[in-house]
Amino acid sequence: MEAEIILDKSKSKEERYQTILPKLTALIKDEPDLIANMANMAAVLKMSFDFFWVGFYLVKNKTLVLGPFQGPIACTRIPLGKGVCGRSWEQKNTIIVPDVELFPGHIACSGDSKSEIVIPKIKEDNVLFVLDVDSDVLNSFDEIDAHYLTTFIALI
Repeated sequence: MEAEIILDKSKSKEERYQTILPKLTALIKDEPDLIANMANMAAVLKMSFDFFWVGFYLVKNKTLVLGPFQGPIACTRIPLGKGVCGRSWEQKNTIIVPDVELFPGHIACSGDSKSEIVIPKIKEDNVLFVLDVDSDVLNSFDEIDAHYLTTFIALI
């Protein structure tokens, strides 16, 4: 796999996701380590879309615990049902938040975060981890992001 992924930023969001899907698949397909794959996935997403923050929270002892990420310092632990990540874990579904200031119970790890999407990884009806992506622009995420980010975490 190439050490660098170069994207044409003039392409649509969907075209950029389609471009990185095979590259990301090749990057992680032969690597069995979860943390290594999460770290590379966070890096690929951050550099491909210039998201404000991209990272993972792993379910450990009934708490979400910070995993690999790209971006500024983040919250370390999130309880079930708290904030967007905790709610996604509790409800076992993807949550798209156009404006984090309007989300009841939002946990502000950074005041620069304006919109967010959280996708849970579910196996045998249990959430193993969540992928959390923040933007410093309002209303950054939609069903295109939900589709491809769900596809990406299915790879690991």
